[in-house]
Amino acid sequence: MKKSIKWVAIIFVGFIIIGVIFGDNSSQTEVNVDESSSEQLVVADSPEVADTSVADIAQEEVKPEGLSRPQKNAVRSAEQYINMTGFSREGLIEQLSSEYGDGYGIEDATIAIDSLNIDWNEQAVRSAEEYLDMTGFSCDGLIEQLSSSAGSKYTVSEANYGAQQAGACS
Repeated sequence: MKKSIKWVAIIFVGFIIIGVIFGDNSSQTEVNVDESSSEQLVVADSPEVADTSVADIAQEEVKPEGLSRPQKNAVRSAEQYINMTGFSREGLIEQLSSEYGDGYGIEDATIAIDSLNIDWNEQAVRSAEEYLDMTGFSCDGLIEQLSSSAGSKYTVSEANYGAQQAGACS
């Protein structure tokens, strides 16, 4: 049963990623984060990010100083993934560096992700809620799914936080 849930989750996330990569970007809104800057962030008009404020998005703003072009590109890809669904740090690095993902070098992916201000606990909550929307989980089962190397790859601490905040644990 756990294996089938994992595969359903993996396939679900895969479809989301494919949809973002090949989907229509016409329903996106550009937001100026800092009026003194000409840089803009693109925010998808979707339920997944509807509760995200401009201040939250600004926290994920790229720190371009010292980043190479591949690292800046990896930052853009990472932001797109984070706007789409919850990711653990390890899972996002794997997504960006996988030959089946974006194909960035592991070092470039890691530097790019670490240049962002991502709240991994909040990402764990998002992932936990997404899992609970798909199927039922016990508290321990959800923590295992979130922290497993075959699952979402959150730390045990992040997985515990995500499961608690998503309401799976009493």
